[in-house]
Order: sequence, then C-alpha cells, then structure tokens
Amino acid sequence: MRPRALPGPGAGAPWDGVPRRALVTGIGVAAPNGLGAPAWWESVLCGRSGIGPITRFDASSYPVRIAGEIPGFIDEEHIPSRLLPSTDRVTRIALTVAKEALRDSGADLDGLPECGAGVITASSAGGTESGQRGLAALWGKGAGHVSAYQSFSWFHAAGTAQISIRQGLRGPGSTVVSGQAGGIDALAGARRAIRDGTGLMVAGGVDSMLCPWGWAAHLADGRMSTVADPALAYLPFDEDADGHVVGEGGALLVVEDERAAARRGVTGYGVVAGCAATFDGPGRPRLGDAAELALADAGLRADQVDVVFADGAGRRTADRVEATALTALFGPYGVPVTAPKSMTGRLGAGGSSLDLAAALFSLRDKVAPPTTGTVRAAPDCPLDLITGRPRALPGLRVALVLARGRGGFNSAAVVRAVQT
Repeated sequence: MRPRALPGPGAGAPWDGVPRRALVTGIGVAAPNGLGAPAWWESVLCGRSGIGPITRFDASSYPVRIAGEIPGFIDEEHIPSRLLPSTDRVTRIALTVAKEALRDSGADLDGLPECGAGVITASSAGGTESGQRGLAALWGKGAGHVSAYQSFSWFHAAGTAQISIRQGLRGPGSTVVSGQAGGIDALAGARRAIRDGTGLMVAGGVDSMLCPWGWAAHLADGRMSTVADPALAYLPFDEDADGHVVGEGGALLVVEDERAAARRGVTGYGVVAGCAATFDGPGRPRLGDAAELALADAGLRADQVDVVFADGAGRRTADRVEATALTALFGPYGVPVTAPKSMTGRLGAGGSSLDLAAALFSLRDKVAPPTTGTVRAAPDCPLDLITGRPRALPGLRVALVLARGRGGFNSAAVVRAVQT
C-alpha cells in the first residue's frame, strides 16, 4: 500500500514513516509578575513576585485579600472596542497572549493550507466573572438578560473560538477542562495534532476568576492561605505551608512540526518529547505514574532529567505526596526542583502552561528559576529545591513539568532542548 500524504507544510510529500516532532516556536505570556514573555521571564529570574492586595474588586470583607493580578492589562489597549461587548476578561487576555505567541514564532499563517493551523486551549473557571455579570443583570433587570447558566455554557470554548476567528486558525480546535493540569493536557493535544499532520497549533491555558463570585468559590474550597503577608502566604514544600494564593494569567505556545520549522530557519525553544495524564484512584495518588509515563513516552530515563517544575500545592499533605512521588522516581535530593508559581499564585488552567513556558526558557538560557518565599524544603520533603536565586545549570537538556487539577487530574510533560 502506498504511504498516505499528510496535510500541513510539505503536504503532498509521502509520509516517510518518521514521526513528526512537536517543536515550540513561539511563547506568549500574561502573568501577575509580567505582561509579555520577556518582562515576565526577567521578573522570574529576579525572584520578583506579582502577589499583592486585590484591586479588581473590594475584598475588604473577605478573610483572604491577596492574589496575583496581571499588571497593566487594560482591556481597551489590547482588544478592539468592537470585541469588548462579546468577550470576557479571560478571552481578552487569551487573545493578547495568542497574538504575542504567533508573532514570536514568526510563522507565516497565510502560507499554510486552509486547515493547516488550529488551537487547543485549557480553562477551569475563567467565565466566572461573566457569570456574575449575567446574574447581576438577571436579578436587576429581569429574565430577558443573559443568565449565569448561559454565561457558563459558552465560556469554556469562547477563548478557543475567538483565537481561531481572530487569527484565522481553521484546523483542529478544542478546549480542555482539567483544572490546573489543563495547560499540559492542551499541549499534549497539540502534539497529537502535529503528529497527525497539522502544520501549526496554538496551545496552552489562560485563566482568571478574580471577582466576588469566584472568590467565594475559592474560599469555600478551603485551600487558600489565610496569611496576609504576600511574601509568606504561598510556600510550596515549606514546613509552614498552609495553602496557596490564587492568581490570573497563563501562557500560550505555538507548536510546529520541527522539520517544517527548520526549513524556514527556526530553531525553536524546545521539543515536546513526552506527555502523559493519569487520574487518582481511591487512596492512590498517581502523579508519580504520570511522570513515569511521560518519561517513557519521551524515551528517557529518570537520570536524564535535569530539572523538575513541580506542581507545588503549598499544602502540607499535598506537598508530601508530590515529594514522595519525586523521591521514588529520582531518589532523595536526586534532581533540582523548582516551583516558580510561588511568584504568581496558582493560575488554574494557566498555571501548568506558564510552567511549560518557564521550562522552555530555562532550556534556552541554561538556568532554573527559584521558588520564592520558601527558604528550604521541609524535612519530610527531601527535595533539592531551588530557593532564593536562580541556579545555573550548564548541562540543562531535559525538563519535567508536573501539574495536578482539583478532583484527581494529574499531568506531566517532558520538554527537551533542540539538538544543534
């Protein structure tokens, strides 16, 4: 049987049996400690936190009054005025981040086949603010206005659809809903699309629920830190950890077939070498299984991993579970570990995609960012935790990124430096 031709760059050329490798060629970021990837990465390496008092709504009556807010994001400066009535904050941020990522990649979208580019995004609760506005309209002006249910029914897919429309991405499109793990899951979906022949994918997550309604949900969850000092509220793996801080933002990545990118002279940030997802069983955390499966997918051993970007829940029990998984895989203090989300808070579906961006910049610059706030890992978390300042890692070639979503979702991704 004659090998079939796959769409995308070079469509019409016979399939040569060599799997297409997914290369990240563009990164866009909106984070509490930096709007735009360069500003954010500079803040990360400086250990500059974006956590502070809430300004987006009056939080004075709540027991938690700090969060990670994106600085300087004024909707009217980033989004055409005609789109403001039909979009929410999350969608506006996602559109801005997608535009940056595509510009960074240098990809020629017009040169791709009509359905040669697509988008997969992740979300967890980003439509909360729209839902709140819907309820306010419903209560204040009658049933003829948008309801909270209607708002929630469309927000999960709104970001994907708007990015697709605005950027002309008519290929595969979907939205992943798996909590904090969603950014990795979206990247895994993009990698599959590239392997199936799509030329380019935009993937990742952006999230925000900094509004009174969303805040009430976070408080009811009982996992937020009640420490008022922003510098001490979120301490992953610390003996005094008592919860996390919530933030907004995330990252979107442009992923392409490595050979197609090479033909236009693009080296990229790194290759998505392996991905895996698991779900916790009764009394059985499976984050470690996700890590092992991702390494197996990448064809790598544990001793080939140079740094781990941890989930870093900031709660004693959850941190011990993650530390136990890492120790079982790498041994006590066996590999450098970091949780730069200590500078942003947990960003919902945007958190793991922002960690992926950090891992890719680390591969490029041969340096791993610090975990701020935490001075040293607790004795029952025997990890080589990077704290205080960045750590130079001249031999950095492989990074493992971990994430857990509420309800039992676990995801892991392996990114590796481009062979030069």
